[in-house]
Amino acid sequence: MDLSQKTAENAEFMIEAIKKKLRMASGAAFKASHFNTDLYEDLKDIYEMVASKNNFSISEIEAITTELGRLRKV
Repeated sequence: MDLSQKTAENAEFMIEAIKKKLRMASGAAFKASHFNTDLYEDLKDIYEMVASKNNFSISEIEAITTELGRLRKV
């Protein structure tokens, strides 16, 4: 998958991967259609950081969730 392309499918893939890796209970709140495509690179940065780590502290999960919330459309 070429994540350098700003597509809805790529955003959906990254969001689903983040939710799965973080085992997010409130994952339904994060859907690709809720995200601003102008901030695609920020989403990709979060995805790459999450993909690179095996374990997360609670404060890291909270920070990632907060950042994802910032990327949502208002």
